[in-house]
Amino acid sequence: MHVSSSAAAVIAANVGLALAQTSVTVNVGSTNQQIDGFGVSQAFGRANEFKNLASAARTKGLDYLFSTTTGAGLTIIRNRIGSGGSGDSIEPTSPGSPSATPTYVWDGSDAGQVWFSQSAMSYGVKTIYADAWSAPGFMKTNGDQNNGGWLCGVTGKTCSSGDWRQAYANFLVQYVKYYQQAGITVTHLGFLNEPDYVTAYSSMQSDASQAASFIPILYNTLNSNGLSSVKITCCDATGWPAQKTLTTGLVSAGMEQYLGVITSHMYSGDPNSPLSTKLKVWETEAADLDDTWCTTWYSSGGLCEGLTWANKIFTGIVNANLSAYLYWEGVEVNQSGASSYLVATDGTT
Repeated sequence: MHVSSSAAAVIAANVGLALAQTSVTVNVGSTNQQIDGFGVSQAFGRANEFKNLASAARTKGLDYLFSTTTGAGLTIIRNRIGSGGSGDSIEPTSPGSPSATPTYVWDGSDAGQVWFSQSAMSYGVKTIYADAWSAPGFMKTNGDQNNGGWLCGVTGKTCSSGDWRQAYANFLVQYVKYYQQAGITVTHLGFLNEPDYVTAYSSMQSDASQAASFIPILYNTLNSNGLSSVKITCCDATGWPAQKTLTTGLVSAGMEQYLGVITSHMYSGDPNSPLSTKLKVWETEAADLDDTWCTTWYSSGGLCEGLTWANKIFTGIVNANLSAYLYWEGVEVNQSGASSYLVATDGTT
């Protein structure tokens, strides 16, 4: 098992600075943003792959991610709320109409993410972010969880089957309840992922006005189910420029009263300047999607190098007022052709 240079950057950001000999002056009279932490995901089945590793490799992987003495000491995990059919979604089939009683299905595993959450919690992790890439296909304008499409009923988007906004809110809240029953407190809940990007896997489109037509419904549904402590996030756009546009629209629509955190990715632009909001801001997905596995700290300033990611984290926190920075995947098994994760293993070591 090996730790990437990106992981080394996160470790340095989290614990390595405590060992530095540089003199630091602290101005206790000046308050900046609160840091919520750093984290990863094991979405799309990676949690199950992680769980099924040999015992020694599994423990070492968890240590590298979450230990505060031998690893990065990460404090946030991001789980995917599935929207596909049986084995992926808690509502694999349509109830027939938005007002019909849904048939929810819970396998107690959620593609290994229950185990991953419980394992992270055993290291002291308390921040669990559950995010939906899409609503189930039968709730969308294109009838498919994939290939974009909009939630039926949001601003400017109607469906012959009706308005599915409340049903989608119920679906998300039920997911949180299942985790609650497993002893896992979901602290943050997202209903969009890269709404500015249409792709062949689970995806759903939205602009600010469309998100604003759903957010109060989700907020009220959480409250009516005794889950008012769960913070709603929006919108996990592909990058900072897109999230700036979304944030401006959300603020103008008065959504800050309902939201807990503004969230963005970095693929179409790194966080490098403040967003116009009084809310906390997180970078919730970042990765090198182009290179093969790399453990170089510095060579030419490439995207797979550790110093590059240390600089990205620094810029995000200092210039964009980030309160959290999450890499994409934590542990991957036999994926030497990719550099979108922090810890590599062959399954046994």
